[in-house]
Amino acid sequence: MEVSSNTPAVVTGGASGLGEATARALAAKGAKVAIFDMNEEKGEAVAKDIGGIFCKVNVTSDEDVDAGFAKAREAHGQERILVNCAGIGNAIKTASRDKQSGEIKHFPLSAFDFVIQVNLIGTFRCIAKSAAGMMTLDPLTEEGNRGAIVNTASVAAEDGQMGQAAYSASKGGVVGMTLPIARDLMKEGIRVNTILPGIFETPLMNAAPPQVKEALAASVPFPKRLGMPEEYAKLAMCMIETGYFNGEDVRLDGAIRMAPR
Repeated sequence: MEVSSNTPAVVTGGASGLGEATARALAAKGAKVAIFDMNEEKGEAVAKDIGGIFCKVNVTSDEDVDAGFAKAREAHGQERILVNCAGIGNAIKTASRDKQSGEIKHFPLSAFDFVIQVNLIGTFRCIAKSAAGMMTLDPLTEEGNRGAIVNTASVAAEDGQMGQAAYSASKGGVVGMTLPIARDLMKEGIRVNTILPGIFETPLMNAAPPQVKEALAASVPFPKRLGMPEEYAKLAMCMIETGYFNGEDVRLDGAIRMAPR
């Protein structure tokens, strides 16, 4: 599906990082982009810069997501593109022993649930509601193309590290549901693909000490650097615009395979 002038698009987590880069790439092709994010200040600034709109949305809330889509559609029309970049993470072992006291603790289930709610259920919530909207549109081509959806998983879906049980489970779920959703929507002409990013230069990573970033970059086989958000955006655009790209989960990681820690 070619992205052209005034193509309506929604990017969750679009105020920074991978989502911001994708929102900017879409806008550069003429798309009218709605940014869903919790960071109102940054989201409004990015939306103003790209000629889009900002919708304050918590993807764990049905009400927020419904209101976000309603605002986006009122401004730009029914979206034909959805890119899901909203996500969180944590680092907690399943069970651990305190080195000083010997006290044994387990992963707080509320913390596990929260990651699942944002990364997995939040992604599915946006997919389901967006796909239902796309189904009301007329096809763009004789093949019946109505829209395209791109999701964000992580290499942790396949080789999660210590402390990433919740994060890996949530991202593994995104990978696992990609093909079934693509099959659910095949008769409606809506394609669904997922990107599994490796270690990327995001605001969270930029907060790390230089020596930590250098060590992470050195662990990448080639090229020996962190991924750039613009590279994620390029792959997202390829998935959106290449009509035969469907039901795929693609690593974007410089050939890294994560070590246990």
